[in-house]
Amino acid sequence: MDPTVKLTRVLLKNTNDPKLSWHLFKRILSLPVTEQCPQSIPIITRILIRAKMVKELDDLPQLLIASQPQETLHSSLVTFIAVLAKSGLFNRAVSQFKSLRFRFPENPPSIYLYNVLFKSCAKESRVDCVSWLYKDMVASGVSPETYTFNVLIGLLCDSGCLDDALELFDRMAEKGCKPNEYSFGILVRGYCRAGFTGKGLELLSEMRRLGFLPNKVVYNTLISSFCKEGKIDDAEKLVDEMRAVGLSPDVVTFNARISALCSSGKVLEASRIFRDMQIDEVLGLPRPNIITYNLMLGGFCKEGMLEEARALFEKMKGSDSLMNIESYNIWLLGLVRNGKLLEAQLEGRISEAEELLQKMNERGYDIDTVTCNIVIDGLCNNGKLDKAIEIVSGMWNHGSAALGSLGNSYIGLVDDSDRRKKCMPDLISYATIISGLCKAGRLDEAKKKFIEMMGKDLQPDSAIYDAFIYSFCKEGKISSAFRVLKDMEKKGCNKTLQTYNSLIMGLGSKNEIFEIYGLMHEMRERGVFPSVTIYNNVLTALCEGGRVKDAPSVLDEMLQKGISPNISSFSILIKAFCKACDFSAVDEIFEISLDVCGHKEALYSLTFNELLDGGEVVKAKKLFETALDRSFDVGNFLYKDLIDHLCKEEKLDDASGILRKLIDKGYRFDPASFMPVIDGFGKRGNKHDADELAEKMMEMASDGKVENKIHRNARSSIQGKKNKGGECEWQTVLHRDDGSGIALKALKRVQRGLDQGSIASLQPQKDDYLDY
Repeated sequence: MDPTVKLTRVLLKNTNDPKLSWHLFKRILSLPVTEQCPQSIPIITRILIRAKMVKELDDLPQLLIASQPQETLHSSLVTFIAVLAKSGLFNRAVSQFKSLRFRFPENPPSIYLYNVLFKSCAKESRVDCVSWLYKDMVASGVSPETYTFNVLIGLLCDSGCLDDALELFDRMAEKGCKPNEYSFGILVRGYCRAGFTGKGLELLSEMRRLGFLPNKVVYNTLISSFCKEGKIDDAEKLVDEMRAVGLSPDVVTFNARISALCSSGKVLEASRIFRDMQIDEVLGLPRPNIITYNLMLGGFCKEGMLEEARALFEKMKGSDSLMNIESYNIWLLGLVRNGKLLEAQLEGRISEAEELLQKMNERGYDIDTVTCNIVIDGLCNNGKLDKAIEIVSGMWNHGSAALGSLGNSYIGLVDDSDRRKKCMPDLISYATIISGLCKAGRLDEAKKKFIEMMGKDLQPDSAIYDAFIYSFCKEGKISSAFRVLKDMEKKGCNKTLQTYNSLIMGLGSKNEIFEIYGLMHEMRERGVFPSVTIYNNVLTALCEGGRVKDAPSVLDEMLQKGISPNISSFSILIKAFCKACDFSAVDEIFEISLDVCGHKEALYSLTFNELLDGGEVVKAKKLFETALDRSFDVGNFLYKDLIDHLCKEEKLDDASGILRKLIDKGYRFDPASFMPVIDGFGKRGNKHDADELAEKMMEMASDGKVENKIHRNARSSIQGKKNKGGECEWQTVLHRDDGSGIALKALKRVQRGLDQGSIASLQPQKDDYLDY
C-alpha cells in the first residue's frame, strides 16, 4: 500500500488526538510521494482548529509551501483557505487568500473559493471585504455564478444596503447570469425585513412578468411582513392569490396571520382562526403546530387574558408534542408581566410563577438563561431593579438557583455542579439591567455593570451601546454619547436606527443642524433607511432651531422615499408654522396630512387649537364645524375658547350657532360654554335668546355629566370636571362675581320656570355617518 495512503488512513483514525495527528501529517509531507496529500489537508486543518492549536495552524501553509510542488500547491492552499472560511476563521482566511493571490497572480482560484469567501463575509457581516473581493474576482476573469450573486445580494440586504443589493440584482444579466426564484426571494425578504413590503410586492409582480412562479416561501415572506405592519387586508389578498395560483397556504402562512393579529391586539380574531385550524377539516386547513400554540399563548398573555392562557397551557401540557421550554417561558413571561410574581410576594404566598418554575424542573425542563432573563426583565419593568441585579450577580455562583433570592429557595432544583448545565448570565441579562439602570438615570452603576460584563468575556452589542447613547443624549451630554459611539465602532458594532435616532435627537437639542445633516447623509451613503421617528426628530430640530422654512423639504423627502409621515410629523409642522404665523403653510400641511393619515380627530383638534391660539378665529371656527359634521369626539377641541373669542368679537350669532350645532348633533358638552353667549345676548337686550340658551344649559347641567361625543346609549360618559368644592365648572361660573350677572338673572328666570313645570329633555338627533 502507498505509504501516504496508509498514513492518511491512520490520520483519520486518530482525529481525537490532535498532537499525534499533527505529527502524522508532517510525516506525510516528508514522504517523496505526495499525490494523496491534498486529501489530508482539510482533515488536519479541522483538527487543528478544533484543538485551538494556533501556532500549528499558522505553520501549516509554510509547511505546504516548503513541501508541495507548484502544480499541487495552489489547490492545497485553496483547500486550506476554504476550510478556514467555513470554520468561521474569516480574518485568517482573508489573510491566506491575499498571500495566495500574491504568490499566484496569474493563476486565480476558481469561483468555488470566491463563493466560500463571500458566504463567510455574509456570515460574519463583513460588508467591508465584499468590494475588493468582488473586484479581484472580476479583474482575474473569474465568471460569477447566479449563486455568487445570490450570496452577495443576501449580504447587502442583511446589512441594510438595499439600493446596492437592487443594483447588483439588475447587473446580473451583464455578467451572463440570470436571476432565479432564490434571487427574487432573497431580495423580497430584504425589503420586507427593512419595512418596505410594498417594494417586495413589486418584485412579486416582476417575477411573474419574467416567467418565474413565486413559491410558498416568497408568498409567506410577504404575508408575514404585511401582517407585522398591521396590513391584514393586504395579507389576506395574498393568501387568496396563493390559492388562485394553486399554492395551498401552509401552517407557516397561518402562523404569520395569527402572529400579526396577536401583535395588533386582535387576539379574539386570531383565536377564531386557531379554532378553525383545529376542527375544520372540510376546508383543508393545516393543523396547528407547537409554534401556533405558542403564538396563541403569547397573544393571550400579552392582552392580559390569563384565564384563556391558563386553559390553553393546561391543554398543551397534555401533549409532549405541543409543549417545549419556550412554552413554559412564554407562560412565565405572561405571569411575570401581569404582576403575578410580585403580587404573591406582597401577600406572603408562593406565586403561580414560582410554582411554574418548580414544575418545569419536575417535568425535566431545565431552567435556562432565557427563563432567568424573563424574571429579570419582569423585575426591571416592575421597579425592582436592585433585585434583578442581585439575581444576575447570584447566577454566576448558583446558576438558576439565584432565583431563590426572590424569597423561595431553588437550590437543588438544578445541578449546578456541572458548569456546562449551569444557568449563566448572558448578553441579554446584562443588556436588561444596563438598560434599566440607564432609564433610571443611574449611569455610573450602568458603567460598572458594563465593565463587569466585559470582565466576564461577554462582548457588548449595539443594543447595549444604544442604551448608553440614548441616555447621554437625553441628558444633553452629547460629547459623552459620541465617546460611546467611538468605542462602539471600535468594537465592531454597527450603528443602528436607534443609534442615529438618539444622536439626531441629542444634536437637535443643541441646535447642531449641520451635524444632523451629516448623519442623514451618512445614512444614505450606507444604504440605511431613516425611520419616521428619525425624520420626526429632524423636523423637531429644524422647527425648534429657527429653521422652520427648511422643514417642508424634509416632509417632501419622506414622501418621495415612501416613508409615511405620521400624526406626530404633522403635529410638529403645524405647531411650528402656526407659531411663525405662516397660516397659508398650515393650510397646505393640513391638507397633505389628511391625504396621508386620513381624516383623524387628532389632526383636526391639533390644527383647530393651534389656529385658535394664533388668532385665526374664522379658520378655527370653520374647521370646528367640519369636525362636528364628521361627528368627532370634541373633548380635545378648545371649543369654549372659540366661543369666548367669538363673543369678545361680538359675533354672538356665530357663537350661538356653534352651541346649537353641538346640541343638534347630540353632544353633551360643558354647560359653562353657554355663559358668555347668554351674557352677550343679555347685554344686547335679546332676552328671548338668552332665556332659551339658559334653559338649554340648565337642562344639560341636570345630567351632571359632560360627553364631548355624540350621545349614544352604549357610549360611556366622562364626568364633568369638578373643583375642590365638588362643583362643576359651570356652577363655579354662576357663583363668580365677574360681571356675569346678566347670565345669572337669565338662569334664575329659567329656574323659576323649571319650578313651575318640567321642560322636555332635549333628544339627541341621529348620527350622520359620514364617509371618512
